[in-house]
Amino acid sequence: MIQIDRDPTYKRVAKAIEQAIMSGRLKSGDKLPTETELAAQLGVNRSTVREGIRALENSDLVTRVGGKRLVVQVPQASEIARVNTRALGLMHVSFLDLWEMQLQIEPFAAHAAAQRIEPEVREALRENVARLNEHIEDDDKVIEYDIEFHRLVAQAASNAVLGLVSEPIRMLLFSATVGLYDAVPQARHRLLAAHRSILAEIERGDSRAAQHWMARHIEDFKRGYEVAGFDLHAPIPIDPRRQEQLG
Repeated sequence: MIQIDRDPTYKRVAKAIEQAIMSGRLKSGDKLPTETELAAQLGVNRSTVREGIRALENSDLVTRVGGKRLVVQVPQASEIARVNTRALGLMHVSFLDLWEMQLQIEPFAAHAAAQRIEPEVREALRENVARLNEHIEDDDKVIEYDIEFHRLVAQAASNAVLGLVSEPIRMLLFSATVGLYDAVPQARHRLLAAHRSILAEIERGDSRAAQHWMARHIEDFKRGYEVAGFDLHAPIPIDPRRQEQLG
């Protein structure tokens, strides 16, 4: 049976431009033709082109330079993470859902980081652990530096796919961590000790030891959650502070 594309015209315009981008005919940094030129090429009016372009802007595939000319861009990791985090929240994923994935991803990140870390990321990790130590009694800061630590380890791993996959999990786990340190005060000190051990092995270049310590750290995270009496299977709501950051 022949399928007819019943999408609105502006969506077909957006799809045509997106296909040109995905196929490589239009590359990151290339300027798009003007609205008039696109309208002529696609056989539609300018208002339809404008709607299609707006959809592409919302998808972060094109952006305006100087408020005028549109250029192709690679979607920002933060934008992808924002969309995926919302999707995970709407799917009502549980702590256990996220933790199971974290247990696979984070040890790999530490293993790769020990082999590939660059000096500037190493220094950023050192600074992160030092700040965590300084603010160990401030739960909001502990959560902030914890998330940053894992983001830096993923950055040190130099794997673009890892960053895209792990960031939404990390952003939603922010909400899962709120209240943990009130319920289990010793958890913040165990966190600091784990970060110090992971960093030491990464700096030493011992990928197996870094992977081992990260796995222990992630497993300990789940134990803390259980000790706090939190439901591993309950959906994780997005914390209002994280909701503001998601826009």
